[in-house]
Amino acid sequence: MTGVPNLIRTHDNVFFFDACKEGRLELQRCTACGTLRHPPGPACPACRSFDWDTVVSSRLGTLHSWTVLHHPKDDAFDYPLGVALVDLEEGTRFVADMSGFDLDALEIGMEVEIGFGEHAHGEILPRVFPRGKAEGVAR
Repeated sequence: MTGVPNLIRTHDNVFFFDACKEGRLELQRCTACGTLRHPPGPACPACRSFDWDTVVSSRLGTLHSWTVLHHPKDDAFDYPLGVALVDLEEGTRFVADMSGFDLDALEIGMEVEIGFGEHAHGEILPRVFPRGKAEGVAR
């Protein structure tokens, strides 16, 4: 398996990486209480059930918060690196790198969309784009 090392891929998150390769953002959902969660995990944080399935996200949301990283630098990323916390329409929050933004013009509540891009290690991962500017997405 190439891309994300096996120790990062687990029974609870392999669906996520596989969906990203196909241009979908899938979220883990507790089948006992309906709570959506990201990042994926073995147990529901609301009811502690181990039973889950997935739902396909619209990939649309609003910017809840962000940070801009300058250091430490890793050759796998371009700097300054914007990292967004997004309120997805489905009601959960999602964290991903940002692409296509003027980092000095960001505003809480601005409309964003999740797209996909290849990481330096070959894995296809989600990225946050301005609404309507997402790359790597088949609509």
